[in-house]
Amino acid sequence: MSATLYQQIQQFYDASSGLWEDIWGEHMHHGYYGPDGTQKKDRRQAQIDLIEELLDWAGVETAENILDVGCGIGGSSLYLAEKFHARATGITLSPVQAARATERAQELNLSARSQFLVADAQAMPFEDNTFDLVWSLESGEHMPDKTKFMQECYRVLKPGGKLIMVTWCHRPIDNAPLTNDEQKHLQEIYQVYCLPYVISLPEYSAIATQLPLQNIRTADWSTAVAPFWDFVIDSAFTPKAIWGLLTSGWTTIVGALSLGLMRRGYERGLIRFGLLCGNK
Repeated sequence: MSATLYQQIQQFYDASSGLWEDIWGEHMHHGYYGPDGTQKKDRRQAQIDLIEELLDWAGVETAENILDVGCGIGGSSLYLAEKFHARATGITLSPVQAARATERAQELNLSARSQFLVADAQAMPFEDNTFDLVWSLESGEHMPDKTKFMQECYRVLKPGGKLIMVTWCHRPIDNAPLTNDEQKHLQEIYQVYCLPYVISLPEYSAIATQLPLQNIRTADWSTAVAPFWDFVIDSAFTPKAIWGLLTSGWTTIVGALSLGLMRRGYERGLIRFGLLCGNK
């Protein structure tokens, strides 16, 4: 990962994570609104429901040693540690996130079974065959080398262990390449959210096959999660959020002003919410 991109991602999350937690809570990912996206529910419940739906979809009933790649402030890590009575390790590029996740573990009496590190997902500081569940929820889009990222997830996974990866994708391009307008739309999203690029779900599946993961499954849950951005946009312009934005810095303000890019991306079928799971 280039030093510039590393710093951009780190600074983005260092600046914005506190505001996100203040407005939205500990889960820094999409919510689930039913298969057709029409279920009405509390926004935090929708985020928890996404975790539970993912576990059910991937067939995960137990876990002992979990790695959360791109852990944010420990939302998924600590939820999974508590649910499965497991040990959880989270990695992030943001020292602010790692410190807050560690604090949250203490608040939840999970310090003995969790740790949070500042580390690069493309060069993880773990031995081979360490974790029986590798969980990556909306971090793959930040990776400049998607193959290296998935190779690292595979390397640290125990034989028989499971990888669950959920990431922002663009639409499949087998039948039609991206248009100039679609590429421009994506470039605007990349700039705002510190992304090098995204790829399609079939491209991720091809990488997984080469690893080689076994029992590979993929799914597109774009319809189920797209309403999330309406709720984020509504919450971004409350008095509390506006004051938080003003004190969080310019990159966070730009991110808030650009939320419509993601909503329009889903509406036009360009942005896709891709799921992949498989066993080592």
